[in-house]
Amino acid sequence: MNKILFAGWLVMVSFAGYAQKVKPALNLIKGNTYYLSTVAHSVVKQTINGQLNSIDMTIEGKMSFKVLNIDSLYYMEVNYTKVGMKMQLPNGNVAFNSDSKDSTNVMAKIMAGITNKPFTATLTKSGRIRSIENAENMITSMIDGFKEVPPEKKEQLKAQLSQSFGSGALKSNLEMGMSVLPETVVAKNDKWTIKNDLLGAMNAKMVSVYQLIDVTPKSFVIHGTATIETDNTAGYKTVGSLPMKYNLKGTMVSDVVVDKTTGWISTSAVKQNIDGTVDIKDSPQVPGGVTFPMSVISETSTTDH
Repeated sequence: MNKILFAGWLVMVSFAGYAQKVKPALNLIKGNTYYLSTVAHSVVKQTINGQLNSIDMTIEGKMSFKVLNIDSLYYMEVNYTKVGMKMQLPNGNVAFNSDSKDSTNVMAKIMAGITNKPFTATLTKSGRIRSIENAENMITSMIDGFKEVPPEKKEQLKAQLSQSFGSGALKSNLEMGMSVLPETVVAKNDKWTIKNDLLGAMNAKMVSVYQLIDVTPKSFVIHGTATIETDNTAGYKTVGSLPMKYNLKGTMVSDVVVDKTTGWISTSAVKQNIDGTVDIKDSPQVPGGVTFPMSVISETSTTDH
């Protein structure tokens, strides 16, 4: 009888531990600086007039997040501390990064120009990005440093860079990587849904379902699956110098390890697979316009150092 009671007690204790509720959340310290280093490799394929065009691209970046103040939100000073890009193109390979001393490389100068130009981000304790401010000042400061660029070209360059580094684009990029924590307490194997509106060269909606896979002494282990679909009701956007509209959809799978003490992402691995078509509107550069298929396969890894 005692053995039966003891076995029953073990089962109840095990079940209680299994169903124990936890609340993964940011628990950062004012004055401290936290980091995210990312490597994103993507392959973009486009078939235009029967000709396959493939671009193999790797983007590396490191960002710092200094906690300026805390109330119910986190107010953070954010900096790009390093940015680099490598591209394998049909006509050759190119590479540039923010550490380059080559004053003739415009892209390297642009990347150097956005580093150590702080903007501010406001985050909830569940990692949602409430706002991004001063990002446009970062772009303006950088472009104004190009004395050799005529004013009309500067405005065009500012518009192009805003699609990748403006407030809306930065908010979207940070949300894709950081908005993984639940709003409420959860138990192991519980799921929660997060919806994001992504802004940039193309607007899209992302619906993610995350699941708490494991709880270790030091970490929360989270798995996520998401669907991504561009906003087909949006009008054309000027990308480069061409009015374009994207009609794409696909999936994203992520595996994230979150530090149990700080709630900050320790590591993450994300895979995306999207495809569809791109419309270029009738214009002097492309008379009659054109529609062509495009696919993007990417893998992104992130660490906290």
